[in-house]
Amino acid sequence: MINVIGLGYIGLPTALMMASHGVEVVGTDYNAELVATLNAGKTTFKEDGLDALFNDALKSGIHFTTEYQHTDFYIVSVPTPYDEFSKKVDAKYVCAAVEQVLKVCKKGAIIVVESTISPGTIDKYVRPMIEAAGFKTGEDVHLVHAPERIIPGNMVYELLHNNRTIGADSREIGERVKQAYASFCQGEIVVTDIRTAEMTKVVENTFRAVNIAFSNELAKICRHDGMDVYEIIKICNMHPRVNILNPGPGVGGHCIPVDPWFLVGDYPSLTKVIGEAMKVNDSMPAFILERISELMAENGITDPSRVGLYGLTYKENVDDFRESPTLQLLAFQKKHLGQPLKVYDPFIKKDLVANQYHDLKQFLADVDLVVIMVGHDEIKQNLPLLEGKLVLDTRNVCKLPGVHHL
Repeated sequence: MINVIGLGYIGLPTALMMASHGVEVVGTDYNAELVATLNAGKTTFKEDGLDALFNDALKSGIHFTTEYQHTDFYIVSVPTPYDEFSKKVDAKYVCAAVEQVLKVCKKGAIIVVESTISPGTIDKYVRPMIEAAGFKTGEDVHLVHAPERIIPGNMVYELLHNNRTIGADSREIGERVKQAYASFCQGEIVVTDIRTAEMTKVVENTFRAVNIAFSNELAKICRHDGMDVYEIIKICNMHPRVNILNPGPGVGGHCIPVDPWFLVGDYPSLTKVIGEAMKVNDSMPAFILERISELMAENGITDPSRVGLYGLTYKENVDDFRESPTLQLLAFQKKHLGQPLKVYDPFIKKDLVANQYHDLKQFLADVDLVVIMVGHDEIKQNLPLLEGKLVLDTRNVCKLPGVHHL
């Protein structure tokens, strides 16, 4: 039996996928309300295919609890934030979960850490904690790192088809864990050492962050001299070896805005390009605020409450708002604009911020300047509703004449 610890955006789909493919699984989370919701037969976030997967897992016997299970196989999938000042990974949640596992696990248990961590985290934090508790790694407990590679909006498909990396102290343990993931994973599963597995996940997200930063910086350059960044990118991408991404209002989600900082924190003298790229991405919400202020001044809008932000989530067509550019922008707004802006997102049903709307037409009726922060399908399908409005489109989804872009 596998005990999956942490039933959030990664742990829950992983537990459901394994259970639906014949693995005996118990899901554990400290949040009693979340556990009660799952045991009542309801999922805790929206994701394509998740409800069907949930029903399949329930039929296979999965259940959920706040208690850690007495077993020999654990998957730890808890948050790993970074320290805002040092930029180093904060492994407290991983360590707390492992500490609880040690109280109930069988001798020879495998503990798989799925949470994204910086290179060396297991050696620096987890292994010493285990040995201090009187356990010998490699005998009493086997440590493994198996970083996830899925994205909200396409989790179920990517869990099935994406390649996986298994980092273990021994090949034998790595192969045992590989077989567990092979119960559902149709991609290639590579077995390596723990530190390499830690590094590869962080490097993958750092690569993406640096490329996003390039496009964002390019947008600032083009704005400075009145050039069309999208036209330039379109032409440049006609080159067979060039693939520039589109710029945006910032970078959100739990991975790309966070993971590269792990490298900056651990290797401050060696990560000049990465560090500057992260600063560029982090500066984009403030840059959008400057564009809003410019458009307000140019069009005689003096009341910030007549400005509306379309989109609260960090990407289109999901309900995940972690580290979203809109929330980052709202954190800056008081300094720049004073009064709170109006906000609307079709995927956020509960009030998350002040002046939040839950009806698109009412939202549009109450604002003069619409800032498209997220390119949800809803806004793409309702572009005629924006006619006559002043529009700042940070996602390049609105082709109406007179629309302003980055």
